[in-house]
Amino acid sequence: MVLFAGQGDARRSMSLLWRAKVPAGKRSAPGPKPALSVDAIVDAGIALADAEGLAALSMRAVGERLGRTAMALYTYVPGKSELVDLMYDRALAELPTDYDLAPGWRSAVTSWAEDTWEFYLRHPWVLQVSQARPVLGPNEYVALETLVRLLYATELESAVLRRIVGALFHFVRGAAQTVTESRLAAAATGVSDEEWWQSRSAVLGEVAPDFQDRFPLLVRLETEGAAPHTGGAEPYLEREARTTFEVGLAVILDGIVATMEKASP
Repeated sequence: MVLFAGQGDARRSMSLLWRAKVPAGKRSAPGPKPALSVDAIVDAGIALADAEGLAALSMRAVGERLGRTAMALYTYVPGKSELVDLMYDRALAELPTDYDLAPGWRSAVTSWAEDTWEFYLRHPWVLQVSQARPVLGPNEYVALETLVRLLYATELESAVLRRIVGALFHFVRGAAQTVTESRLAAAATGVSDEEWWQSRSAVLGEVAPDFQDRFPLLVRLETEGAAPHTGGAEPYLEREARTTFEVGLAVILDGIVATMEKASP
C-alpha cells in the first residue's frame, strides 16, 4: 500500500501543516473552547496507524478513538488526505535535531542514521507515504535541515551534498522498510520468515537440483557471507537486516570520505 502526499486541497492542507494564522477579518467569533483540535485528531490518527496500520485509517476510525463522529472531525481537518499529511509531518517531529559535531561529522551522521532507522521501525506506516511528492511540512524541512547541517561539516560543494542527502535518506528508509515489511508479512500470513524460507528452500532443492552449478557465486556468497544463526529474541532476518544497515552505512560514509579526499587540493 502506497499513499501519495498532497492529495487534498493544497491551500487548506498547507495552511494546516504550517498552522497559518487566520487573516484579519476572518477570525471566528468568541465562544466556548472547541471540544476537539487539529493536534488531538492528528495524534489519534498516529496512534491508530501505529497500532493497526495505515490501511485501518479513516476519518470514522479516528473519530471513534476520540468518541466523536467522522463529521465532527471535518470541522478541523478537511479529509483523510490532509490528515495523512498532518500525521506524517507531526511524526517527524520525534526525530532528534541536536547532534554534536565535536567528535566529527561521521559520528554525527551515524547517530542521525540510527535515530532515523529506529523512528521508521516505531512508525512503519510512515514508509507507506511515498517520497515521490513530499508533504512539504515544517517538520519535514527540519529533518532535512538537520542532516544538511551535519554534512556541510564535510566542506563538500552543495551540488555534491545534495545527492549525498538523497542517497542517505533513501538508504536508511529502504533498510528500515525491509524490516517493517518482514514483520507485516509474518503478521498477514501467520508464517514466520524462517518457516517461509525453510519450506521454499526445500522445494527449490527439488525443482532445481543443479542450483549450485547454475549459481555458484550466489551459493558462495550465502555460504561464506551469511551470519550464523545464534538464536536470541530478535528474528534472524531482522538481525541480518540490521547488520546490512550497519555495513551499508559504513560503506556510504567511506564513500563520502573518499569524495572529500578527491575534492581536497
